[in-house]
Amino acid sequence: MGGLRNTVRQELVARQVDEQLAAHFAVGRRLRVLDVGMGQGTQALRLARIGHRVTGLESDPQMLKAAHDALQREPVGIRSRVRLLAGDGRETGVHFLPGSFDVVLCHGVLMYVAEPDALLAGLARMLAPGGLLSLLVRNGDALALRPGLAGDWSAALAAFDGLAYTNRLGLPVRADRLEALTATLSGIGAPLHTWYGVRVFTDTAPDEARAPEGEELQALLAAEDRAGRTEPYRRVAALLHLCGVRG
Repeated sequence: MGGLRNTVRQELVARQVDEQLAAHFAVGRRLRVLDVGMGQGTQALRLARIGHRVTGLESDPQMLKAAHDALQREPVGIRSRVRLLAGDGRETGVHFLPGSFDVVLCHGVLMYVAEPDALLAGLARMLAPGGLLSLLVRNGDALALRPGLAGDWSAALAAFDGLAYTNRLGLPVRADRLEALTATLSGIGAPLHTWYGVRVFTDTAPDEARAPEGEELQALLAAEDRAGRTEPYRRVAALLHLCGVRG
């Protein structure tokens, strides 16, 4: 298995995306999916394996190469359903016509964008009516929790007063608040339908922590899944997964 925190993130987000696809689209429908900031392509390839047509957009050359390499290991039928492009979410209007996709994923991207509203408006324009916008963001309402639990009191105190922080890669990034994103989604015509918390219990795990296997992993994921749907636990999750629907 891979790293614990990444495993929890990928597994929970996959479950939540599948739940929303089942809720909003007819069974068996082949969807047009845009994955913005797809990274190494974990979610894009997963969706292609279950029959959807996926376009992946990635600005980091190393990540894009990793996604290409992973795609080449897939059967030809799956490769035919995936298109990978260099670029970021601010360039969607250059590559695609409005309404070109049924689903737009934007996971782990907004924390690198200083002013996300224009990016989100552009993503919403890519959705056909009834389309689903899936966002995964750092939870600005619980930003003090990780440093506080680690005993970094200065960082914890600073987190109460703003949305900027330094991530585990040492990069300056920012978080988002649920209330502000809810207002933004409403303003761009893709109002919030539902939201989940991701990594309530495992966010403070060390970088080198590996995911368990078998029944222990399934129990861990079940606990994280339940917490991510339940008040008040989901509000202190490290990440928020928001799903808006285009009117």
